[in-house]
Amino acid sequence: MFSTSSEQWASETFSQAKLGDIRRAKRLVVLASNLSNKLGQSLVQSSTSLADIEAAYRFTRNKAINAQAIAESGFLATAKRVNQYDCLLALEDTTSLEFRHQTVRDEMGHTTSNKHSRGMHAHSVLLFAPEQQHVVGLIEQKRWTRDITLYGQNNRHASRAYKSKESYKWEQASEAMSTRLGSEMSKVISVCDREADIIEYLTYKTTQQQRFVVRSMQSRCIEQSGNKLYQYSESLKSAGQRTVLVRQKGGRKAREACCQIRYAKVDVKMPANKKGAAVPLYYVGCQEENSDQGLSWHLLTSEPVTSKEEAERVLAYYEKRWLIEEFHKAWKSGGTQVEDLRMQSKDNLEKMVVILAFIAARLHQLRYLGLNKKAAEKQSCEMVLSPLAWKLLWSKQEKSKPPKTVPSLYWAYINLGKLAGWHDSKRNGRVGWQRLWEGWFKLQTILEGYELAKSLDLEM
Repeated sequence: MFSTSSEQWASETFSQAKLGDIRRAKRLVVLASNLSNKLGQSLVQSSTSLADIEAAYRFTRNKAINAQAIAESGFLATAKRVNQYDCLLALEDTTSLEFRHQTVRDEMGHTTSNKHSRGMHAHSVLLFAPEQQHVVGLIEQKRWTRDITLYGQNNRHASRAYKSKESYKWEQASEAMSTRLGSEMSKVISVCDREADIIEYLTYKTTQQQRFVVRSMQSRCIEQSGNKLYQYSESLKSAGQRTVLVRQKGGRKAREACCQIRYAKVDVKMPANKKGAAVPLYYVGCQEENSDQGLSWHLLTSEPVTSKEEAERVLAYYEKRWLIEEFHKAWKSGGTQVEDLRMQSKDNLEKMVVILAFIAARLHQLRYLGLNKKAAEKQSCEMVLSPLAWKLLWSKQEKSKPPKTVPSLYWAYINLGKLAGWHDSKRNGRVGWQRLWEGWFKLQTILEGYELAKSLDLEM
């Protein structure tokens, strides 16, 4: 699942890119491999020679190369892996990328409520296998810049056509996934936050028989007793308790929330200003006890929920939504530092943005394998490291002869961090993005040095 070599990973991800010339695809592979090896570094810093630098800039400036063509190659590589799994969560979310370089800023749109902000938006879909606990990869991403002259048009949101709104991105993402995955789409469950609670989107997913879990944004009208979803949920009998780990900011230990579970079949009515039949769905509620400001999830899903076990399964799916937020961290602040890019045009910038998105997804794969401590302690480190690589890491970190028993994946995760100078100062056992990748790259360098020395000894 995880390619140990940057060169192998880059080839698997980008070698099939349709860029009009096979030489461009080969250059893309080299460029992606170099950037992956030197995480967060510029084109110049990541290149291995002056010729590499010049070739990298020619690639990004080539107007015949389209950013979406680069992305499609990466999506194809992800799609080829889905047959390994019986169930996949399509974790979706939108983020903004803000750039400070003035030349590029002039081509950007506003990104926040501040009309002076400049950048682009990206809606990404990350596939995750819940049974195997694997981050599989990116399967879709839409990037766009807002028209500055239309700043403030949200005031006219209700009067605009559905397909002209940014919220149409949720349906577009599902259409793109379905095209790429074909019959495999039946095993995919879209997991979305409150922004996706759009009646057109819910209708589309239901009509297309696509699976989903969406957190409710509002107490919608339903045909069941009580007429309003949230009030109706309060009348439902508790199906039992569930302890939910609520993630805290700043790397602090997660808070435990004791919640009541409720579920029911509901029929969501169309809003008064829209036409159409009610949408048949299932409802799953998870509310923290004795807390007015505590955790409160109201989920709408296509998954049949007729028992506590099925309700727990839907809640477990939604609990993995934070992984798309972690991908954004790997892409932005914690890993590839995409917002630090300095390019001369929006087109050049977008090519780099796409390449770094797939590098961030790869980094996310590696980090999640280690973060899931319980599972990582039961898995062999040879899942990500060759026998020689982990033995060299052992000799470097443990200062002793490698054992006959292969150490755990969690041991590798911790010691890759330590190799790059990480110390568990917060006592949370979480290696940061940068330190993990620096340790990974340092080990690859040690491995290459060992193999070179061995080959020289053979020659002598």
